Amino acid sequence: MQRLDRKILEIYPDFSRSRIEGLVKSGHVTVNGAIAGKAGMKVSDSDEIEVEIPPPVPAIPEPEDIPLDVVFEDDDMIVINKAPGMVVHPAPGHFSGTLVNALLHHCPALAGIGGVARPGIVHRLDQDTSGLIVVAKSQKAMEGLAKAFASHTNVEKTYLAIVHGRPPLDSGRIENLIGRHPVDRKRMAIVERNGKVAITNWQVIAKSAQAPSTRHQAPSTPIVCRIETGRTHQIRVHMASLGCPVAGDRTYGKPALDKRLEPPPARQMLHAWKLALWHPTKGEKLSFEAPIPGDMKPYLEPTP
Repeated sequence: MQRLDRKILEIYPDFSRSRIEGLVKSGHVTVNGAIAGKAGMKVSDSDEIEVEIPPPVPAIPEPEDIPLDVVFEDDDMIVINKAPGMVVHPAPGHFSGTLVNALLHHCPALAGIGGVARPGIVHRLDQDTSGLIVVAKSQKAMEGLAKAFASHTNVEKTYLAIVHGRPPLDSGRIENLIGRHPVDRKRMAIVERNGKVAITNWQVIAKSAQAPSTRHQAPSTPIVCRIETGRTHQIRVHMASLGCPVAGDRTYGKPALDKRLEPPPARQMLHAWKLALWHPTKGEKLSFEAPIPGDMKPYLEPTP
């Protein structure tokens, strides 16, 4: 028996330990058909190990003339209402058409702010999540915004979600640890250890426009989520833990229930609705709100 990372090193002697660990954490290594749990797990010579090598990401993203919905902009920062379906920065499978590609065309001076691969990016939204995202345009703003988002201080983030069913209460607070799923490394999960604190305050805000008229129709509920932390997939994991997953969520949701909604959601019904923060260089408080997307309105009554 030996460690998995040492076994992979025998197969790929040019790989560094950090790259091997990264491949394991990102779910690119399987042992006997199951995703490897950790780089230090024990394997034997009879185990079947498969390593998927993802394509390299271009070191420097290319500017692309892609329309942006600019909510606010000055010399230090820009706030965008991101469209659903847009990836924030280049990654395997998404080398172009990202928000970063569009931003580099819109403001060329952004190149190199905070790094060449993800210039100006201080926080992210999932590909299918719409709404507000703030990007730094100067190094000083990058440092201030990165510190604020990392410490979760002086930043207020409010999301609108359409979830299946209805929680037993009208409001609540979820506080636990979120970390990588122990089996599926592409998913996140509530864990007892080796996770990061995640806090979501949620509240039902309106009657659903999808209230069941027959026993065959699934109801949905509009919910506002105010998050005190910004963990990967936080709201999606927390809503699923209530038994009310976000409608249209292909990872944590219930596709069978999606089909019962009218219309069936084409993406996860999650929107970064409101954002309040302190300007990183001027010291004034700014508040923004992104209009509710048209594809979410059929599930709202009345529209908040």
